[in-house]
Amino acid sequence: MSEDTNQAASGRGARTRAQRGASKPHGQWKIDGTEPLNANEQFKQDDSGLNVRARIENAYAKGGFASIDPTDLHGRFRWWGLYTQRKPGIDGGRTATLEPHELEDEYFMLRVRIDGGQLTTEQLRVIGTISTEFARGSADLTDRQNIQLHWIRVEDVPEIWRRLEAVGLGTTEACGDVPRVVLGSPVAGISSEELIDPTPQIDEITERFIGDPDLANLPRKFKTAITGHPSQDVVHEINDVAFVAVTHPEYGVGYDVWVGGALATVPRLGERLGAWAAPDQVADVWHGVVRIFRDYGYRRLRNKARLKFLLADWGVTKFREVLETEYLGYRLADGPAPVRPTGPGDHVGVHPQKDGRVYVGATPIVGRVSGERLTALADLIEEHGSARLRTTPHQKLVILDIPADRTESLIAGLDGLVLSARPSLIRRGTIACTGIEYCKLAIVDTKDTAERAVRDLEERFADTDLPAPLSLHVNGCPNSCARIQTADIGLKGQIITDDAGNQVPGFQVHLGGGLASPDREEAGLGRTVRGLKVTADGISDYVERVARRYADGREGGESFAQWAHRVDDEVLT
Repeated sequence: MSEDTNQAASGRGARTRAQRGASKPHGQWKIDGTEPLNANEQFKQDDSGLNVRARIENAYAKGGFASIDPTDLHGRFRWWGLYTQRKPGIDGGRTATLEPHELEDEYFMLRVRIDGGQLTTEQLRVIGTISTEFARGSADLTDRQNIQLHWIRVEDVPEIWRRLEAVGLGTTEACGDVPRVVLGSPVAGISSEELIDPTPQIDEITERFIGDPDLANLPRKFKTAITGHPSQDVVHEINDVAFVAVTHPEYGVGYDVWVGGALATVPRLGERLGAWAAPDQVADVWHGVVRIFRDYGYRRLRNKARLKFLLADWGVTKFREVLETEYLGYRLADGPAPVRPTGPGDHVGVHPQKDGRVYVGATPIVGRVSGERLTALADLIEEHGSARLRTTPHQKLVILDIPADRTESLIAGLDGLVLSARPSLIRRGTIACTGIEYCKLAIVDTKDTAERAVRDLEERFADTDLPAPLSLHVNGCPNSCARIQTADIGLKGQIITDDAGNQVPGFQVHLGGGLASPDREEAGLGRTVRGLKVTADGISDYVERVARRYADGREGGESFAQWAHRVDDEVLT
């Protein structure tokens, strides 16, 4: 904890708390002081999550799972990208009734942090080999540009870190109450359309601040996104802080600053500060925003501990004022809003690079790959004259630097790895979270359920495909890791009652959500229809039915979201 934070907490904080009267403190360090108000805050103050690495390497990896201190296991391990995974055979109906130690297995999910989604084939091959040797071949692309592995034993973690770090990768602060991975445009530096390459800004943030002990105890997670591409390809509206490239009429190309976005059970879209940041100001603005969250964020109740709740209470005017006066020491220029995105942000298909070569975006099915496929992909990319690729915030992969005359050969090779550069619209638009297979919070299966639905719908629409691009996001619990409120059709996992009166895995349906896109100027959250739920094995029937109704009932060029918000409830059931 920094000295300036302690001083502010002891003086000014006490006065502000007195002004609030008898109301319970929120746990804001600069207002209420730094005394922990719950067990989660206590363990973070007792010992930084960053310190657990030494114990993993020197004690737990040697003593095995049984030797791990419970507070480290359920708390500090997250600071190094490690969560215990769900024990097989525990059905979703018991998720909320069992304690974490009753749900967990003696294996871990390990999250490899990939800032900006930037990978070399050497790095990809290392991840693939780790998956094959230590993770039973598991590998999932996330919608935060990371790769997650499963079935990891604590005994193997030091060797995995050694291999990752040897090629410039790691797991530092991949989870925990810290600055998580920085989302970046998957085509940064190579697209012929981008306004600016955000890679220098991403590098400065990660090099200066990731692993900084002063930022290793935030109220909760802190998510960042930066893009210089006009497709606005980093889901900026649902990040705690985001920088979106715009052209200032006086100062040129820089970034529009957004704050306070997040989904989960209380979704809130981010808001513009109305401020323009020059490229060389971005890291300092980021640092200011994350310190506001550290010092003023709500810590007493964990379900209120995201930045979005502070922004909701403060508003953007006060937030910007505090940022500029207390943390930056100067006023940012006012700036213009981003224009409507120019195209899809998933970058699927073949696109020109600024150097005459092409990049190719490919779609796995709901982000699921494997160590063997990742290793084979590294070989395939190198065979086609490249050594670079990117992950995306849409569970996709983008292969860079392909000679134009090698494109079809690459696409054929990708097809052989079940990575389609010309996917059906339903395969392209479907993402899914980890689900009950590995996640202790999940209630239903997601990956296999979503894959079955994709394949079934591809058969049903084999002759015509969907009437328009359609996003289908499948989530195993209410926490919205798969962004259900911002999908055309978002499915929130729960146990439901089927027509025969049986309790079965199913989903509540959200309709008509979406982020800024060529079809909509502004992001918006989906609507729910009272009582509208589908069983896990009824997804295909429902999606086909509502898609055909949309095709028959839309007016002019109406998007699915526009149609879903316009029509009566009965049309959507």
